[in-house]
Formats: sequence, structure tokens, C-alpha cells
Amino acid sequence: MKKKHICILLVIFALDQLTKFGAAHWMQLGVRNTLIPNFFHLTYHQNSGAAWSILEGKMWFFYVVSVIALVAMYFFYRHQESAWNQCALALMMGGTIGNFVDRLCFQYVRDFLDFEIFGYDFPVFNIADSALCIGVFLILLDALNDQFQFGWKL
Repeated sequence: MKKKHICILLVIFALDQLTKFGAAHWMQLGVRNTLIPNFFHLTYHQNSGAAWSILEGKMWFFYVVSVIALVAMYFFYRHQESAWNQCALALMMGGTIGNFVDRLCFQYVRDFLDFEIFGYDFPVFNIADSALCIGVFLILLDALNDQFQFGWKL
């Protein structure tokens, strides 16, 4: 991996773990702390499943899927020429490692970012989840760029 992408991966992992540590130590489980009324809250949550608590408690499944996903992302990274996709995969690997470490150490993922969007109370998430979503978004943007020849450069 290129040094800049290793740095992205490590920054995402470190930021994820530091913010999760802070949430776990300075917030009470399940207590909603409103920062922007009707929009943004901090709520410490322990999720033993995936998004929306899907497959709750199936840790071995998440261990296996995480390792397979990391190997696949690294393989795709090594065969990418697109800087967008390399950056996206670095973000996604950092996020995957962040949540994987939580599952290994605690048997759950520590979440704390809590948004209400147009009245919908979105599931509580963390920095690792954000990095994964941003990575997917960058890959989609790169695919659009290739398809429609926008000429976007990263």
C-alpha cells in the first residue's frame, strides 16, 4: 500500500478507537445527549450485531466476514489504478479494522453518533461506519466518473 493510504487507514482506525473510548468512558449507556435539537445527538450504544442490530450476537459470523472483507479489499487495492478507489479502500479497511477490534475486544461495537434526519431517527453509528460509507460513496463516484467521462481527478 502507498504510504498516504496507510496513513488514511491508520488515522481512521485511531480516530475511531479514540472517539469510541471517549464515548464509553464519558457517556452513560443509552442516554441521549442533544447537541442540535431534532438533528444531532450523542448516544452511547453497544451493538452486538450489524446495522440496525441485524444478526445480533453472531460474533463468529462477523469475525469471518471482516477477515474475508479485509483480504478482498486489500486484493482490490493492489489491483487498482484509480486513486479514488485506492483512497476509498483505505477508508473502508480502516473502518473494518476499527469495528473488528471492537468485536474482538468487547463482543460488541461501540456506537455514539445519533442523527434525526427529516424526522427519521437514524441508527446510532461511529467513525468506522462513516468511513465505510464514505469509501463506498467514493467508489460509486469513481464508477460514475468512468461511465460518463466527467474528468474528476483525485
